[in-house]
Amino acid sequence: MNTPRFFCDLPLTANTELELPEAVVRHATRVLRLPSGARITLFDGQGGEYPAQLEIAARTKARARLGERLDIERESPLRVTLAQAMQAASKMDFSVQKATELGARVFQPLASRRGVTRLADERRQNRENHWRAVALAACEQCGRNRPPEIRPLQMLENWLGAEGRKLAGLKLMLSPEAETGLDTLAKPENAAREITLLVGAEGGLDAREIAAARAAGFLPLRLGPRVLRTETAGVVALAVLQSQWGDLGKA
Repeated sequence: MNTPRFFCDLPLTANTELELPEAVVRHATRVLRLPSGARITLFDGQGGEYPAQLEIAARTKARARLGERLDIERESPLRVTLAQAMQAASKMDFSVQKATELGARVFQPLASRRGVTRLADERRQNRENHWRAVALAACEQCGRNRPPEIRPLQMLENWLGAEGRKLAGLKLMLSPEAETGLDTLAKPENAAREITLLVGAEGGLDAREIAAARAAGFLPLRLGPRVLRTETAGVVALAVLQSQWGDLGKA
């Protein structure tokens, strides 16, 4: 069994004891049913991780005895931003989770003209917090010690106008009607190896959004002969990019 990993939203210091947050205690003791003395791994999102030993004091309280910090990173050499138009709740969760597992550095949710989901201000904040929690849980599972940045939801055209033109590196827009495929693209040579991947909602991008993306320098990209669902397309594109130019498939 792999050592259970937990994100701890507290500063971690080698060779100290730490009172664990309630959420970590609940997950460790009630969900995983770990006993006192169990070996665990803690990370705080700032890079690296700490081997630790769990000491359960009560049903809702536990401490961890931390060992030496391990300077372990599992970040891809590609700095990929997944700019994903809003989907139904479970599909958006899926996109956040898989983008995290596949090494995306930034997740940018976007409200598009053809999107079926609309969020009021309060629901939007709750949803953004929820996506961050989904990303952290994915980090615990996949071994990442630096969670992706979950940016605030924006209108797609506003984002393209304010930020799209300033984005560095390769900018790709998934489109089943595009003539360019991933196999024809040259590997990005900029030092940061930055890639921004724009994915439309269930109904795709409309003509005005496509025009705005082109004006911001996005290249339409086709993944293959079959039309993929929005929650599939972004994940597939990320996997191919990581396989071709990143670290997927490498020992």
